[in-house]
Formats: sequence, C-alpha cells, structure tokens
Amino acid sequence: METFLKEYLSVLKLERNLSENTIASYKNDLTSLLHFLEEKNIDDPYDISISHLTNFFKVLNGYGLSSTSAARYFSSIKNFFIYLYSNKYIRENPVERLSAPKLSKSLPVVLTVEEIDSILSIPFVNEKLGLRDKALLELLYACGTRVSELINLKVSDLFFKDEVIRVFGKGSKERVVPVGRSAIKWVNEYLLKSRPFLEKKSKSENILFLNNRSTKLSRMGVWKIIDKYTREAGIKKEVHPHTFRHSFATHLLEGGADLRAVQEMLGHADISTTQIYTHIDRDFIKQVHKDFHPRG
Repeated sequence: METFLKEYLSVLKLERNLSENTIASYKNDLTSLLHFLEEKNIDDPYDISISHLTNFFKVLNGYGLSSTSAARYFSSIKNFFIYLYSNKYIRENPVERLSAPKLSKSLPVVLTVEEIDSILSIPFVNEKLGLRDKALLELLYACGTRVSELINLKVSDLFFKDEVIRVFGKGSKERVVPVGRSAIKWVNEYLLKSRPFLEKKSKSENILFLNNRSTKLSRMGVWKIIDKYTREAGIKKEVHPHTFRHSFATHLLEGGADLRAVQEMLGHADISTTQIYTHIDRDFIKQVHKDFHPRG
C-alpha cells in the first residue's frame, strides 16, 4: 500500500500539478488509512472491503472529527481508490458503495462592516510593522483571498493601474481579483515606507508581506496579527483569516453582487461552494424583517 500511495502522490504532483499543501493533505489522510489497515494486517488493496472503510470512518468519528474534516478524508480516499481502480490495481472499487459523510449546515462566522472598520482602524501606521499590518488587513478584506494566497503574493502580482491583483489559488490556478482604492492606497504606503526596511534581497524573494526576518509571513503569523487587532477592537467573535474571506463574500452579496462574480473572485471551482453565502444573506434579510417590521 505504501508503494501505491507514493506512486499516487507523484501523479498528483507531476501530472495534476496540485499545490504542495493539497498534496500534503492527501498524504496525511491516506497515511491515516494505511496505518488503520496495517493494524488489520492488510497491505494489499485487493483485500480492502467496504467494511474496512466503514470501520475506519467510525474510528475517525470516535476522535470527534468535524463533518468538514470527515468529508475531506472521504474525498481523499475516494480519489485514491478511483486511481487504484482505473489502473487495475483493484478488481472493484469499495468506495462506490460507501456513503459520503453528511456536512453540517452551520454557517461561517462573519464580521459586520462596522466590525471590519474597527479592526482596520487600529494598526499604528507610523511604525513599519503597524503599516504592514494595516496594508495586509486592507488587502485581505478587499480581495477575500485565502491566507495561503495572501502570504505567497509577490510584488509582481500587483497591477494597481488596472486595480487588480493576480492570485495563485488551489492547484496553482491563477485568477485576477479586483482591489479597492483603500487597499491600493495602504499597500502603496507600505511599499514606500515599510517594506524597504524589512526587505533583504537575499531572503525576501519579491514576497509582498514580510516579517521581521525579511522572509514571508507564516499562516500563524497572519493569524496572530488578526487575533491581536480583533482583541484590541473588543470583538468577542472567534475571528481567523478565513473570517475576512467569509465577510468579503457576504458583504458583496448583501450589496447586490452577482453570485457568479463572487465565485470568480473567491476562486471556487463549483458555484455550490459559493452558495453558502446566499444562506447568510437570506438570514440577514430575515433578521432585518424581525428587527424592524411591526409584525416581525
């Protein structure tokens, strides 16, 4: 099984050109399955049955895995077995008879426009790191990027004359995202007054947002920045980098933006992924009715 897994991961990298993060996620999920099968003394894909896979998901469920994570495991295993079957490494595909985990209907946390404004007002822009943080938060909210996309942005990905940035998303898919005037103003300020003092040409590699060591920020680094200013703004919600992405999409739709346009900006391959934000929009309308209608 280990040999088949290595071969499959190579295919994902060399033939399908998936990102390192996506491949690492596949590897993690499938390695967990392989360890489970090893405990059952199974090392040949021919011997894997639907009952083995069902028991594996029961074990995951016992660990308190979220429905989203369980769905990711299911997707990883399903695609792996499709590969095994298409290459005739197995006679039949047991995943075909396995039911996918049901996703919970919980909606993501969203910040109000006022809460966003309060967070963006806090960074002290007369200091180099405060100015960096201001530019980073402005761009994150203006473009709705994933945190991995944000930290990998390069100066050469900015096309401010056209009021857009170039983003490389999942699977290294390139997309162009509009950016507002406020974010352009603050990123330009950062490029002029802050980044030159953080940059070291041997280390910085043209990365847009740099840390004190002149290298790109980590995911945790961005999370700490957001957590700092959220707490200083007195916001009690659980806020993380993806919250800005959820808020970006929600505020666009509340303002009347076209769903497919938002899908393009977010880089969602399937519009059904974007449609979760229409549920938020509907709840928002219901709340307005409840608060202000005499019969609400």
